[in-house]
Amino acid sequence: MTGPDASAAVTTGSGPAGAPVTLLIADDDEVTRSGLRTLLAAQPGIAVVGEAADGVEAVEQARRLRPDVVLMDVRMPRRNGIEATRQLLAESGSAEPPKVVVITTFENDGYVTAALSAGAGGFVLKRLPVRQIAEAVRVVAAGEAILFPSALRRMVAARPLGSAEALPKAALTEREEEVLRLMATGLSNPEIAQSLMVSLETVKTHVGNVLTKLGAQNRTHAVVIAYESGLVVPGFTG
Repeated sequence: MTGPDASAAVTTGSGPAGAPVTLLIADDDEVTRSGLRTLLAAQPGIAVVGEAADGVEAVEQARRLRPDVVLMDVRMPRRNGIEATRQLLAESGSAEPPKVVVITTFENDGYVTAALSAGAGGFVLKRLPVRQIAEAVRVVAAGEAILFPSALRRMVAARPLGSAEALPKAALTEREEEVLRLMATGLSNPEIAQSLMVSLETVKTHVGNVLTKLGAQNRTHAVVIAYESGLVVPGFTG
């Protein structure tokens, strides 16, 4: 995936064979919402099943429609996208909660890191070509992450760094820290394996351990924790 951030990293995935990714679009601007619906519905592998005009409606519609992915604006009335994301992903039940892709106008939107910490699988910019937004939806639906590493670095750089105490007491091993730093540059698991000259299965094990020890909901959340704890500093490139 290319775009305004040349270092954007996408691990390409797909939904179940033959099944389109079902999508709910949440945005308080009716023109934007309608435009996204029309454009994304025309993309292969995506079925737009509903819309929501605010965070409260987004949660209600997600419960009713059970979409695979919610494309979530962050600045909405009644309940913002951060709280809506947190509520959706915290809900338990027989059905798996939807994945969330945050969509925003600005790369330096301070809400985005909070939404990622709440468990969103990644973020996209509204000015990206629709085919790239569609690809992000498909990728996150498949359980992968979409990162704009340099954009994330800029966002975190604008926020005060937390203490190293933000990292859980269960310390990462030296190799796990190395894997996390490479994740923060946007490398996929195969790229990390190549960089460290280890097997893909070994990398997957390390990534799983990192997520567990950090209490992270996904690799995007783990990267946010890494930056905000100071383990990885803005400007780090690997």
